[in-house]
Amino acid sequence: MIGITDIEAAAERIAGHVVRTPTVPSPGLSALLGAPVTAKLELLQRTGSFKARGATAKLLSLTEAERAAGVVAVSGGNHGIAVAVMAAALDVKATVVMPRTAPARSVETAEEAGALVRLTDGMDSAFALVSRLREEGLTLVHPFDDPVVVAGQGTVGLEFAEDAGELTDVLVSIGGGGLVAGVAAALRARRPDVRIWGVETEGAEAMSQAMAAGGPLSVPLSSIVTTLSAPAVSQLTYEHVSALVTEVFVVPDREAVEGSLALAEHGKVWTEPAAGCLLPAARRVVERVGEGARIGLVVCGGNATTADMAGWADRFGLR
Repeated sequence: MIGITDIEAAAERIAGHVVRTPTVPSPGLSALLGAPVTAKLELLQRTGSFKARGATAKLLSLTEAERAAGVVAVSGGNHGIAVAVMAAALDVKATVVMPRTAPARSVETAEEAGALVRLTDGMDSAFALVSRLREEGLTLVHPFDDPVVVAGQGTVGLEFAEDAGELTDVLVSIGGGGLVAGVAAALRARRPDVRIWGVETEGAEAMSQAMAAGGPLSVPLSSIVTTLSAPAVSQLTYEHVSALVTEVFVVPDREAVEGSLALAEHGKVWTEPAAGCLLPAARRVVERVGEGARIGLVVCGGNATTADMAGWADRFGLR
């Protein structure tokens, strides 16, 4: 299990390379949910999501030989951007493997940062290509199956614990589980009475299905939310969620997009649906907890274009 000392060490390592993002009360979201809401704005992080933290922690842990050989990452979007941008900043050559379903902006951003981007037909073939590139000598910067990366993502929870007022319940989005594992480890250490809730979208249910099955397994992917679409969680993240997370909610894609629109209108923040899914889940938490709920939202990223949001709004009749 990732310990608080691991997360504190990661925080010290990445300080000066990443942003200590704002933790702010949201009057608009509080009025909408009927309970006090505090938001950790990771969409204001370098590269537009929390992923910069774990990527930076891993890149700074490399040996000189590993730096010289270069790194490889597999991603549905945000992790690839983070590895590309932070590798360039640290003068490490990066290759990023993405499925063709990844947002065009993510591909362009990674290429503009100087990474070599390789596109595959799906996430399964992306992971297969990464395996071959590792055999050629590249070091993998895994999006979630790496204690160093998870500890880096845990610095989100460390800052949240230090900067937020009273909280009873914190909601965190889940793709492969690196963010929720790290945040849960930090919050359980610093605020042991706070409940942590995970949130997935339908068609990207690797963690909830792992919880039901008693361990990680491959799942079919159909969600529009590619940044949450991991084909399986890892044993590392599964064990953290099993031990530290109260429950994992699954939200339809339509509600995730609707949540992003509501976050823009009421919270005044521009999020991707990977963060938008938190809002419908937060309503369920408020209903379950009742009076006295004080909600924390880890707003994980904002890498969606206006065209993306307009297209999804049209698709789900949300205009």
